[in-house]
Amino acid sequence: MDRYRVMIIDDEKIVGDMAKMSLEREGYLVETFLNGEPALARLKEERFDVVVTDLKMKGVDGMEVLRTVKELYPDTKVIMITAFANLDTAIEALRGDVHDFFPKPVKIRELKVSIERALGSR
Repeated sequence: MDRYRVMIIDDEKIVGDMAKMSLEREGYLVETFLNGEPALARLKEERFDVVVTDLKMKGVDGMEVLRTVKELYPDTKVIMITAFANLDTAIEALRGDVHDFFPKPVKIRELKVSIERALGSR
């Protein structure tokens, strides 16, 4: 059985580390990045089933990650997380075909459920 590939991009190291540890216990292959630039470079090399990205980061932000993912791999699901959630941001993200949108602090259990739903809807 193929293992699902999950990319996590968040400028808070603890978020990526906690999610990676939890998801790897469930059998996922997980790669984490602290900002968007190396994540986009990696996306050009490898397709991921789900990309979890922070919205607000220095340099490449979550909306740019979303646009790039959807250009390269339209079927890849994107989950957005942010500490700066407001209605306008959520609407823009959802219009950009975001699978799910979470305010920080994100609960890893809820994130896992969202990833499972994203994979089930492929």
